[in-house]
Amino acid sequence: MTGHQWLDLDEKGLTSLPANIGNLTDLEKLTTRGNRIVAVPEALGCLTGLRDLRLGKNLLTTVPEALWSLVNLETLDLSENLLSSISDGVGNLSGLRMLDLGHNKLTSLPESLGNLTGLSGYLYLSDNRLAAVPESLGNLVRLAYLNITDNQLTSLPGTIGDMARLRELRLYNNRLMTLPESIGRLSNLRELHAMHNELVSLPESIGELRSLRELGLQGNRIAHLPESIGGLARLQRLDLRNNKLMALPESIRNLRSLTHLDLRANRLPTLSDSVVDLPNLEKLDLRWNKLPAVPAWVDELESRGCAVLL
Repeated sequence: MTGHQWLDLDEKGLTSLPANIGNLTDLEKLTTRGNRIVAVPEALGCLTGLRDLRLGKNLLTTVPEALWSLVNLETLDLSENLLSSISDGVGNLSGLRMLDLGHNKLTSLPESLGNLTGLSGYLYLSDNRLAAVPESLGNLVRLAYLNITDNQLTSLPGTIGDMARLRELRLYNNRLMTLPESIGRLSNLRELHAMHNELVSLPESIGELRSLRELGLQGNRIAHLPESIGGLARLQRLDLRNNKLMALPESIRNLRSLTHLDLRANRLPTLSDSVVDLPNLEKLDLRWNKLPAVPAWVDELESRGCAVLL
């Protein structure tokens, strides 16, 4: 990309963009991050060749409707502004591959977000004020990374199970009480981060996530795990600290790829020897439970090089 095609105005102390910016019709990338821009001119809509637009870390409370006519955009960054809503027009940007709306004040999202079926990289929605996400999110079947952390979600739409190519799902710091059964259809998911919610249980379908490598569930209210969790044959890290577990299912012994198991600060009065059958376990953390004595099998784990913390 030549200098004429890329205009870098990052951290220039700007409070506005010139109205004649629309004359730069050859522009393919415009970045204005880290200024104090409070408004963007309608003339932005004249930059029909733009493929990459980064307006993050400014003071925008709205964006012009003309922005939604930039149908050649592949990357759009509106993060770290003061946006409280997004127009239905966002659905016009069918060529988008990456969209960042994180760190704003959004209270809702338009159903038209589901029209962005070209999204294949990331969708950042973190650190807003969202109580729900639209059902149409399930249309984003090419998306690889979804971040909805630090919001006020109490549930997820069942359609999330349609996002077949999702590899990483971040949901932490919300108010989720359940995960939908449909989550088990995310056959390519490698990381699921659902810590610091209000989960009391997991769906049986959790065991169908055959590609899962990392499962973060710390800081919830989980009292028991389904037997199906033993189906996570590729799981390497399982974090269950700060829950209400009183026992582990016997199927835990089937997690043959597990290297790290964190059970700190639960209510375990005892623990079966099923963990001895985990051949790749490198660290087992049992601190702050109610174990009356050191389990007899600890020596065997330690002799294999596993660090056991009691």
